[in-house]
Amino acid sequence: PVSDEVRDALPKADFTLVIEPLPGQFDQRADSAMQCLRLLDDAFAPTVVTSAQAWLFEGTLDEAARAKLRQHLINPIDSREKNLAETALPPHHPAAPVPRYDGFTALDEAALAAWHAAQGLAMTLADLQLVQKYFRAEQREPSETEIRVLDTYWSDHCRHTTFATALHDIAFPQTDFGAALAADFADYEAQRQAVYGARAAARPYTLMDLATIDAKYQRAQGNLQDVEISAEVNACSVYIDVDEDGKTRPWLLQFKNETHNHPTEIEPYGGAATCIGGAIRDPLSGRAYVYQALRISGSADPREPYAATLPGKLPQAVIAEGAAAGASSYGNQIGLATGQIVEYYHEGFKAKHMEVGAVVAAVPAENVRREEPAAGDLVLLIGGATGRDGCGGATGSSRAQHGGSLQESAAEVQKGNPPE
Repeated sequence: PVSDEVRDALPKADFTLVIEPLPGQFDQRADSAMQCLRLLDDAFAPTVVTSAQAWLFEGTLDEAARAKLRQHLINPIDSREKNLAETALPPHHPAAPVPRYDGFTALDEAALAAWHAAQGLAMTLADLQLVQKYFRAEQREPSETEIRVLDTYWSDHCRHTTFATALHDIAFPQTDFGAALAADFADYEAQRQAVYGARAAARPYTLMDLATIDAKYQRAQGNLQDVEISAEVNACSVYIDVDEDGKTRPWLLQFKNETHNHPTEIEPYGGAATCIGGAIRDPLSGRAYVYQALRISGSADPREPYAATLPGKLPQAVIAEGAAAGASSYGNQIGLATGQIVEYYHEGFKAKHMEVGAVVAAVPAENVRREEPAAGDLVLLIGGATGRDGCGGATGSSRAQHGGSLQESAAEVQKGNPPE
């Protein structure tokens, strides 16, 4: 059956709203169309395709109603209303050379604080002072790339710095539940002493330490021998024995989870799509085949009226529906079975959407070769092209959000390209 209608012009309507991606955003529909043209004939190689979504409305709509439709349908982070009077393609500007921050190492504390604020960095001023100290020792100025890479990898998104916050004045309520927590905490302190010994007193209590102490303790006791230990930290990797036609063969079973709360909050479709995509990435880079997945999400009531939308936020229906579409689209395109999907609805998620993806993968152990990188190695960038999207996404989730965050975060939106 015919699945597409081809038209040379839009049908007439009382109100037409055409939405297009922001310049620089990766457009998968347009990219796929250009690839199809090139498959037909090499002569189409220089052809540029753009796409847009048109909404046609019948009936009388005053300007207030039209404004509501625009606000509901257009996410300013990744799209805008198209000016139908403009038919020319947006100009292509070649990338400028990467700037070097001359004078950075000479800044005093006050000037460095002002520079820190002007750059909008997620790292703290103390972090930046450490960077300055390093480049002073190197006797050179940093490039923009070096500062931005450090800002990304030192962000809460990448290093979970929030969980490294030192906990003080820890107390438990005088209840049965509090007593159970106190007993668990006593076990935790005993494990800390066994793992760290004399160093335990100097180590702060943190949520990260609480989460990892048991694994450290088990390893110190000689357990967890089936866990693969390597310099690569891509996904949890465990040795298992697999029966292949009556013969036992050693395999590596890998699993990984990813949270994309901030990206999905600001752009639901792309945020949820690259949540499952990010989970796939790590075991895939561990040479494993990813074969099953799980998705857990949390939203406030998507049935709430439009007027209940908080200032500076997207409507809950837009977030919930867009996230579901993004996760399913990415998984379907890449061919991954998501066997468990759980959606939670609670008013607490109005403050921030929850988006969790997890995957399981496996690979014969003999197919994995671990080596250490060395100077002079070639680095291959594998995968499909995207746009400027994703730049600053990690650090964006580490900065305080405010009413203008949606408008200011366009470059942080991540667009998946699962077929490539």
